[in-house]
Amino acid sequence: MSPQPFKTNRRILLGADNNALVLLFAINALVFVLINFIKIVYYLSDIPLEFFYKQILNWFTLPASLDSLAIRPWTLFTYMFTHHSIWHVISSMLWLWCFGFILQDLTGNNKLIPIYLYGGFVGGVVFVLINNLFPVLERNIAVTEPMLGAGAAVMAVAVATTMLAPDYRIFPLINGGIPLWVLTAIFVAIDFATLASANAGVGAGHLAGGAMGFLFIRQLRRGNDWGAWMIQFVNWLDDLFSPEKKHKNKSPKDKLFYQADKKPFDKISNVTQKRLDAILDKINQQGYQFLTDEEKDFLKRASTEEL
Repeated sequence: MSPQPFKTNRRILLGADNNALVLLFAINALVFVLINFIKIVYYLSDIPLEFFYKQILNWFTLPASLDSLAIRPWTLFTYMFTHHSIWHVISSMLWLWCFGFILQDLTGNNKLIPIYLYGGFVGGVVFVLINNLFPVLERNIAVTEPMLGAGAAVMAVAVATTMLAPDYRIFPLINGGIPLWVLTAIFVAIDFATLASANAGVGAGHLAGGAMGFLFIRQLRRGNDWGAWMIQFVNWLDDLFSPEKKHKNKSPKDKLFYQADKKPFDKISNVTQKRLDAILDKINQQGYQFLTDEEKDFLKRASTEEL
């Protein structure tokens, strides 16, 4: 099998429907702009910035103390979208784009957000546990720096993408391309180099996020999609407020019988193009790994022939 069996011609566009990568970018950017706008207000009002950290930022970041977490439990989710420094958010989003784009290209739009959320959540839990089960790592948990940023979540996306297609080639013009695992190794090295002076719980959280990405893909290959319930829940909410009910499950009758304005055995001249579109839709919804061998062979032929 070639490292990149088939590359679709359908690019992920900014306005594409159900674009998980753009949605994650938008949420991270909006939170960053909101927090820094409030910080500017504090600065222009001559209010000490210490009050900004205590009154605003602490409500988004993940505390190391269990007592503080009990008061702000939502920070287990908000911290992974919170960046305080412009360089922090830029680096996180660049790495998310590198790995998230490839992951979406291979698995469709329904896997990126679950992996991101699972990785961030597990990384946050491990961060809190490390600081409370091993307090010797930090002499005073009450003053330990909180955890923030998409590091653990992006680590999960990076590991998941690499495990799914380790021989995926980037920059194909350079000696046939660089294997994806090389980029992942560079990302991991840079990530842990920047965490060398940070709390040990943060590094453990990033490791836990990567382990979560590994487990997600391993279970996906076994037929267990840990993100399916998220997609079903979002579809249920969409259907709840949408009169069209576009995600409503069809009955067997709807699947087997349909109305057509052509005879059943009429020859269709563009049958090859229609089949290609159907297979590309299947990749977009389920992922490349769910194609049959015959469908994969068809895509290889289609990639070299002009339809």
